[in-house]
Parts: sequence; C-alpha cells; structure tokens
Amino acid sequence: MSSTGSPSSSNFIKNIIDEDIKNNKNNGRVHTRFPPEPNGYLHIGHAKSICLNFGLAEDYNGLCNLRFDDTNPTREEVEYVESIKNDIRWLGFDWDDRLYYASDYFDTLFEYAVRLIKKGKAYVCDLSAQEIRETRGTLTKPGTNSPYHNRSIEENLDLFKRMRAGEFEDGHRVLRAKIDMSAGNLNMRDPVMYRILMTSHHRTGDKWCIYPTYDFTHGQSDSIEGITHSICTLEFEDHRPLYDWYLNEIDIQRSRQIEFAQLNLNYTVLSKRKLRELVEEEYVNGWNDPRLPTLSGLRRRGFTPASIRKFLDLIGIAKRDSIVDIALLEHCLREELNLSALRYMAVLRPLKVVITNYPEDSVEEMEAVNNPEDPSAGMRHIPFSKVIYIEREDFMEDPPKKFYRLAPGREVRLRYAYFIKCEKVIKDKKTGEPIELHCTYDPASRGGNSPDGRKVKSTLHWVSAAHSIEAEVRLYSHLFTKENPSDVEEGEDWKSNINPDSLEVLTSCRLEPNLKDVKPGFHCQFERQGYFTVDSIDSTDRKPVFNRTVTLRDAWVRIQKRAGGK
Repeated sequence: MSSTGSPSSSNFIKNIIDEDIKNNKNNGRVHTRFPPEPNGYLHIGHAKSICLNFGLAEDYNGLCNLRFDDTNPTREEVEYVESIKNDIRWLGFDWDDRLYYASDYFDTLFEYAVRLIKKGKAYVCDLSAQEIRETRGTLTKPGTNSPYHNRSIEENLDLFKRMRAGEFEDGHRVLRAKIDMSAGNLNMRDPVMYRILMTSHHRTGDKWCIYPTYDFTHGQSDSIEGITHSICTLEFEDHRPLYDWYLNEIDIQRSRQIEFAQLNLNYTVLSKRKLRELVEEEYVNGWNDPRLPTLSGLRRRGFTPASIRKFLDLIGIAKRDSIVDIALLEHCLREELNLSALRYMAVLRPLKVVITNYPEDSVEEMEAVNNPEDPSAGMRHIPFSKVIYIEREDFMEDPPKKFYRLAPGREVRLRYAYFIKCEKVIKDKKTGEPIELHCTYDPASRGGNSPDGRKVKSTLHWVSAAHSIEAEVRLYSHLFTKENPSDVEEGEDWKSNINPDSLEVLTSCRLEPNLKDVKPGFHCQFERQGYFTVDSIDSTDRKPVFNRTVTLRDAWVRIQKRAGGK
C-alpha cells in the first residue's frame, strides 16, 4: 500500500490525476519522479515525497523515476547519492532501471539555453549577485532592467559560449531569462539560468564550468523524461509560472506541476540547511545520529519502514502547511512493536540485592512470556539466583506516601519469580547512598503468586547478577526543548533551543542472558522501560549497545483523549 492512502482513498492530487486520465491526457499515462539534491541525507519530510511519488505510480500502474538534481557541485557528494538510494530502498520502493541525474542532461540544457538566446529570451548579465538582488525590486516595488538587458543576440551567444569555455571567473557573468522585471511574481523577474562555478562535478568532472540553476533544470528534466505529473512541495508554487514559461518558450513537452503541503514536525527541524549545521558544527554525531529526523537516524534509532508509512498515511496529503505532533509518529511505531517485539528484562541502573535465605549455589529457571499480545511467540526461561539486580529507582529508604515499590520492611513481587522483603540496607560510607539490599524471599510464592492470598502493591523487574550480560543503553529525548525550534527572537540563534539532555548514556546496564547474541537492528521491549533496538554501528559481540526507540507511555493516546477522542 502506498503512503497516499489505500487504493480506495483519495486526495486532491489523485483527483487531478483521475481527471487527466478521464480526459486521456498523456494518453492515460502516470509517470512521476522523486528528484532529491545530493547535498545531504534524506529526512522524514522527504519520505512523504518518496511515498507520494512512488505510491502514485503504484496506484495507477505507472512509473516513478529517481533523478538526482546534481546542479551544484560545491555541495554535492557521492556519499549523499548512496545514502539516498539506501533510504528509498529501505522505505520499500525501487526505481528499477530509471535512475537519472540532471547532469545527464547538461548538453541538452545548454542547447535549450542557446535556443532561448536565439529567440531573444535570454541574455548574459555582468551584474554581481548582490547587484542582481538590489535591482530585483520588492513585492511592492518593481525591479529595474539590467544594463545588459538589451545585449544583441550575437553578443549573448558569444559570451555564453565563452562562459562555457572557462574564460571568466566565478561570479563574473550569469545567463538570465528575459521575462519581466515588473512582474508581480518575483521569480519571473529575469531569473538566473546559468552561473559560473569553477568546481569539479562528482559525475562530469571538469567538463563544465557553468551549471544550470534548479529552476532552469527541473522542468526541462521532467520533460526529457516524459514526466506527466511533477509533484513538489508548496514552496515551489510561486515557481510554477517560471516552470511553465521555460517549457513553453523552449517548446517541449509540458509536464504538470502540482504542489502539496510539506511535512513539519514539532520539537525538530526539517530544513536540510539546519540539519547540515547540526552535523557540521557537531551538535550531533553525524547524519545518522538517532536524535535527527533523517531516515538513517530514524532507522538507527529503531523506527521501521512500516511505522513511517503508516504515519504518512494518517497525516494524509493537504494543500496547507501545518505542524504534526511527533507523538503521532511515535504512536505508529509503538503500535507496531507492541504486537511484534519480544519482551525482556533489563536493569538500566543496577542496585544489588542479596536474598539472604536463598540457597547459596541454587539456580532456578523461571518461565516468562515472550509477548502477551502474541501467544504464538511462546515462552522463555530466565535464570534466578541468590544475588540479583533491581532498578535503583525501585527502592527508596524513606519513601513518600504513594511510593509502592521496595522499601525497608516492605514486600514486593519479582516478576515471574518470588515475593521478597527488604530487611537491611548497606550504604556507601562516603556518600550514604544505598549500594546493596539484603532481602528474604518466600519460597511458597514461586512464579510471583502467594499461596495464602496476601497481596503486594508492586511488581519489579530484575536480572540474575551471575547470569546477566553487561550492555550500554542510550536514552534519547527530543533534540529541542521548544516545540518550534526555529521560532526565536531577533538576534537569537535557533540552536539555543537544543536540549542538553537529549541523550543519556548508561554504560553498566545488566540484561537477561537471552539477549546475549542479538544482532544490530533487533527490536525488543525492555519491560517497564520502553522499546529498544540494537545499535547498527557501535554494538560489539563483547558489549551490545541498545538505543531506546520510544517509551512505553503513548503521548498521542493522551492527546486524543484530551481532544475527546477525535
């Protein structure tokens, strides 16, 4: 199923395509494309476009191309190209033999530019970038023509060919479309088509020293590939008249541009420029940091393709921008993992417990449920012995009234094991902090059941000290403290909203031995702790690293309840 919804569902883009098919436009063909710039890693906003474009092709038995918009060699790298391919495949889509690059069309685009010059629709301009901005005008004030606006066709052709030959330095000259400097749409005020960049290209090498702009490249690339519906985000709506102008003036096949609302999530940023800042200024540990909304970061944190596609299905396709609560994304993953993830016990902040009346060398195998939501998952066995670890926060020496977990003189249940009662507290002589508890157990309560019917108010998870394995666990929170991180006062840096507690690393966690041989990407639930996955980069056979994907508490459910269940 595509992320445009189920085949029976609809949205305004599908309504447009349905009408085109009804009118036999493009002979009933539907051919879309996903055109990323290889200047960074993809994020979940791109996933919306990927699922939409590939999904539409699936829904209409059409085709979808992958085309890299590689027109700015100063920012592009092969690493980004490969990461984008991996992310698309991970989401569940494939372009088959339809992998293209804008650089494939550089010769054709150059000839299109020459065609416009010969029609008197393009000219070489010597103004600097700053001067072009200054003469462009504003929304309320028309721009002014460049002094080079009326150069002859012959001179423009000569200069443009000399630009290509490398006679001029970076920024010395540009090629501009000749449209209307008084147009209400600023994009139509003689936009730049080509600029000089004395930079090697990752595919064409040093063949070119002039490169087309995105606006000049995009529509023509769509036309060359036979794209019928060019789906893009709302930021390009004002560029559509220019998109159409180029196609009409060059006189080639017209593709239809349709805009939709981009994805915005609270407590994060989905600007590639800002994500690049976070990476390059080392606020995070690379593009695949699990705190980032990049697809590689989400994958490393433990998000699944199915959960992301489900999330995108739920938010749908709209014409207006809005901010989506990240709790909905987490809810989609939590629902999936609740049904599929096996349960284990893990103690993240261990506190030693010695069961004084338990036989010294005895070891028992306690039977535990693998997943209460899936009876077919079966059972597992967990070793129990005289010395165990419990969670440090599950004990308080002087507990408040509503603290029902372990305390001096109090009895609790150990999950799948026995009732234990705290008899003595051993403290660190310097800090006074509890470092060891001495408890007794009730042999008759095996399995966590009391034969005499007495009740306890709390059940704790635990692991056997002698049998548990050591692991590192990373607890992730929102990267930003502010719901809209980019909303800052004038002069304030948006990065001042970075959450200093977005990552907590616990290095001495103890896990039940059934987790000994798990592999990177393995999902599970640590009982009472949340859903976790084995880190794909830093885990080793000697010491696994687990990333917390999401907590057990579902914020989205609480939000829906407050909203009346709507």
